[in-house]
Amino acid sequence: MDAAQTARLEERLNHPEREARLEALRALAAREPRPEPGGFVNNHIHTCYSFSPYSPCAAVYAARKAGLATAGIMDHDSVGGCEEFTQAGAIAGLPVTTGFELRVNMDQTPLRARRLNSPDQRSIAYVAAHGVPRGALAACEAFLAPLRRLRNGRNRQMTQRLNGLVSLYGLALDFDRDVLPLSRYRDGGSVTERHILCGLSRAILERYGPGEATAAFLRGRLELPLAQQALRRLQDPANPHYLYDLIGALKSGLLPRFYVDAADECPDVRAWIQFTESIGAISAYAYLGDVVDSVTGDKKAQAFEDGYLDELFGFLRQSGFRAVTFMPSRNTLGQLRRVMALCDAHGLFQISGEDVNTSRQSFLCPTLAQPAFRHLNTATWALIGHEAAAGQRPGAGLFSEETIKKYPSLEQRILLFAQAGKQAAKG
Repeated sequence: MDAAQTARLEERLNHPEREARLEALRALAAREPRPEPGGFVNNHIHTCYSFSPYSPCAAVYAARKAGLATAGIMDHDSVGGCEEFTQAGAIAGLPVTTGFELRVNMDQTPLRARRLNSPDQRSIAYVAAHGVPRGALAACEAFLAPLRRLRNGRNRQMTQRLNGLVSLYGLALDFDRDVLPLSRYRDGGSVTERHILCGLSRAILERYGPGEATAAFLRGRLELPLAQQALRRLQDPANPHYLYDLIGALKSGLLPRFYVDAADECPDVRAWIQFTESIGAISAYAYLGDVVDSVTGDKKAQAFEDGYLDELFGFLRQSGFRAVTFMPSRNTLGQLRRVMALCDAHGLFQISGEDVNTSRQSFLCPTLAQPAFRHLNTATWALIGHEAAAGQRPGAGLFSEETIKKYPSLEQRILLFAQAGKQAAKG
């Protein structure tokens, strides 16, 4: 297959129809040998079912091409891409995990009014359901669909508020015309703040084009404080990631001006934990940590959980969380050593995930090659083993009462489920 054929098939990985995407992946996988996996894992890959340049098929293909040993889907408020992601993994010969991410309300907890891991709002925390058994996807959809509808009501409010800021410059968005079509909402996907900012970015680029004029508009008219790196990227019209860099700049500097606090779309944290337990998934808190330099380019320097981390971990254990997920490339080694030590002290499973939602980000995290993080590879295989076991029989997962009674040690369970995960991957 020549380069032109490959490029056409790669483009079809983001075709509007799922079967066309799967067909393209079959053709690519049949013609391209899988690179030798380098031992790297990633359990936090967003797709177009939340916000990402990748369909589930495209995400699996990119993960395979990058040499990942395993890959995991993690969309906001949605499991709409999980079935395709699983099918794509089987086609590509890549072991995968499935899950979803959402925000929960901490108002009824001792952490009320704290700045947790959400840059936009206090008392709100990002959490993840990992290792969702395939048979539980329908229950997940029933749980998440009402939350997406509530979120869209707030999305419409934010679009109106944004128009109040940019209409002075001849820009305006219609939610149904300019934002909703950018999402997979009608197929079970979610609409996020990034979709709104993507709509605005397209409008700005239509008027000013990529390069100096857009950068000048952001700095002069919108008065956004652009860091030097962000400014250089936005001044470069040949930047292949221009749209995503523009969205990142707007998210960091403009979103706080039109953000509307989330309320009903964020379930109480304990209700969410009960739900994840009921479907046999693994509930995880997504550690962010104090930010100095944002890896994704859309977060300003800000303090988050590090100032009260001991209290937070005590709450996680007491309230029934099973795991903590973190992004090794985002934090310092000191931050991560502290988090891992607290996980060990409180019996919390550790899951690694690189938050992929832009074209600029790598699927690989070189930090995982360090000896301090090798256990995260084993943990991912345990996650795969958990998902396979819980999918075959409810109550057989890594944290079921039956399993804990038989194997009280979390360390022992991780090793056993990792072995099972590797066996399951072999078919």
